Amino acid sequence: MRSILLVSLLFMLQASTHVELAANKGAVCLSSEEKKLYDLIMAYRKSKGLPSIELSGRLTQVAQTHAHDLADHYKFDPKNKCNPHSWSSKGKWSSCCYTSDHKKAQCMWDKPKEIAGYNSPGYEIAYYSSAGASAKEGLEGWKKSPSHNPLIVNEGMWSKVNWKAIGIGFYKEYGIVWFGEQDDEGDVDLCLNP
Repeated sequence: MRSILLVSLLFMLQASTHVELAANKGAVCLSSEEKKLYDLIMAYRKSKGLPSIELSGRLTQVAQTHAHDLADHYKFDPKNKCNPHSWSSKGKWSSCCYTSDHKKAQCMWDKPKEIAGYNSPGYEIAYYSSAGASAKEGLEGWKKSPSHNPLIVNEGMWSKVNWKAIGIGFYKEYGIVWFGEQDDEGDVDLCLNP
């Protein structure tokens, strides 16, 4: 009887530890458009002789969160002093108005740690289309951008950076990509939504 109780107790301890780990682990699911953008970016990097970047569950969580925040709380307007790297006050994060002078850059760099526990700064590129964001259109626009393309293909000020993690998020009119210099230490499941 004592051995049955001991085995039961050990099983319950192991089960509760597994549940706790699973709760912290979470699952990040990609839409088909997010997966398509990941594949397009990796093919573009390969055409430049660059290695693939590991898909990060944590950075994808941040990208998806920001795409939702922008779609739900940001007014896209070229006259808006706050650009799409801004964050609203409608979530469990610090809000900020990111302006073209980059004075609030730290607010963006810290979001991966603040939201997903990714212990390294993150660097974001954002895309807006009033017709709805798409992978192909997003990448084509970023390739033509003198500030976005260098980040994707490690040129200019990004030439010595070794991207080790990437996250993708799409929601309505917004496509978001996050880059990080640290491996994603989290064991996060990735699944594909239709």
